[in-house]
Amino acid sequence: MDIDRSILDVFKGAWSKYSDRPAFTCLGHTLSIGDIDRLSAQFASYLQNHTNLEPGDRIAVQLPNVLQYPVVVFGALRAGLVLVNTNPLYTQRELKHQLNDSGAKAMVVLANIADTASAVVSETSVEKVIVTEIADLHSPLKRTLINGVAKYIKKMVPDFSFDNQISFREAMSLGAKLPHQDVQRAPEEVAVLQYTGGTTGVAKGAMLTNRNLVANMEQVREALGDSMKEGEEFYVAPLPLYHIYAFTIHCMCLFATGNHSLLIPNPRDIPGFVKSLKGKRFTGFCGLNTLFNGLMRNPQFAELDFSKLHTTCSGGMALTRDTAKRWEEMTGCVVLEGYGMTETSPVVSFNPTEAVQLGTVGVPVPGTEVKVVDENGNDLPNNSPGELCVRGPQVMKGYWQRPEATAEVLDSEGWLRTGDMAVIQDDGYIKIVDRKKDMIIVSGFNVYPNEVEDVVSTHPKVAEVAAIGVPHDKSGEVVKLFVVKADASLSEEEVIAFCRENMTAYKVPKQVEFREDLPKTNVGKILRRELRDEELKKIEAAVSV
Repeated sequence: MDIDRSILDVFKGAWSKYSDRPAFTCLGHTLSIGDIDRLSAQFASYLQNHTNLEPGDRIAVQLPNVLQYPVVVFGALRAGLVLVNTNPLYTQRELKHQLNDSGAKAMVVLANIADTASAVVSETSVEKVIVTEIADLHSPLKRTLINGVAKYIKKMVPDFSFDNQISFREAMSLGAKLPHQDVQRAPEEVAVLQYTGGTTGVAKGAMLTNRNLVANMEQVREALGDSMKEGEEFYVAPLPLYHIYAFTIHCMCLFATGNHSLLIPNPRDIPGFVKSLKGKRFTGFCGLNTLFNGLMRNPQFAELDFSKLHTTCSGGMALTRDTAKRWEEMTGCVVLEGYGMTETSPVVSFNPTEAVQLGTVGVPVPGTEVKVVDENGNDLPNNSPGELCVRGPQVMKGYWQRPEATAEVLDSEGWLRTGDMAVIQDDGYIKIVDRKKDMIIVSGFNVYPNEVEDVVSTHPKVAEVAAIGVPHDKSGEVVKLFVVKADASLSEEEVIAFCRENMTAYKVPKQVEFREDLPKTNVGKILRRELRDEELKKIEAAVSV
């Protein structure tokens, strides 16, 4: 495993070996690996010859899964810049914080969402804004048609303006006129500032180095083994590339091996998503529990051609047994659940393709050490629940400009405290019990929301479920469920009776609330925190009356 290469070395290897292979397809247009080489060089040239950016400066990229994403990201890295992946769904407050915290000097943004940036960019250090429209890399006719429909018929492009704005197409035209110079950065230098989801407190930038990202790419490739063949794979990419999980799979692992990704710009549009898969013989699929469920509820999904599908990866949130079993029944493909986090670039563990254990997140990827500790940091034996700690070449350098926060999670020996409660089995497989902060304590007994949700999700009338703890006079806390119905006839009594049949009494929910939908992050992870905050506000309001 060669982890002392830079990301640029990885890209160069792909360009020299697989130039003619398709790399990314989106909205009916495909760019080859050679196209990515040529176009990213043009973008690097623009950055080097027409801006004041220097190697090490930060550039924020606020794009969904469109063809411009790999071109911009690879070009920025070729110019020696540090990538700041930026969520297109950010509010003004969130975007302003990330731009100021990272000190980004430039920004690339999709026109469809540029109004948010235009409202705050003058209050940040951003000196140049590059605006792109959704089909800017398509052929002239298609570009005119798709961009015109988005702007004038569907009214998807809001009004915005920047004092320091240039169009992506103009930037690329300027970049094509002058040569660029690839900037080789050291393995230990930061390549990506990947901000944590911000589900607790202020979002922090995890400093991911060249070595971190290249190491995790190699670890994932080794974990997947022969199931990721060079130049033969066609993976569906519904998860956002600005999320480190999808970035590592599609922009690192697959690209480095000459493989092809189908970019899905809006996976929330399930009918449109399924339509884009028709006629495609894809070999791999990276998703998460809520996305799998949403697809399987669409009648047309079952009619797709799954004959070539041999790898389905799940991460980002817990995979329920029911979802995994139904996916396998419908597609003929076993789901390989793994575990990771932003701070680990992201993959820590993965289920081996030949030895899947449902309900676990597999075994550590090569070169990774894991252990569990108690509240005082003491090592615990196998089969004892404790906080999972990780050490390996994929562990971040630290949090950007936050030494205190770094010291809280990363010790002098390189062990990262994940904040997740886990059990390491005798066979080395890891079972995530739950997020430490999400644990519910009922009369002194620990109740893990993942377990409750796993049970309830097997009920045929339940589409989605989230469990939280709410205050209770007698037991300290009790379990409350939020349920999205798959069948309108489902009642609270039926849910509780089902839980009583399948769980110990203290784990049985005392309250059930039905919802049309549940709050989720941009990658589909259910936000228990928002549900807890709503409950606390209700309690506070009741007390003040």
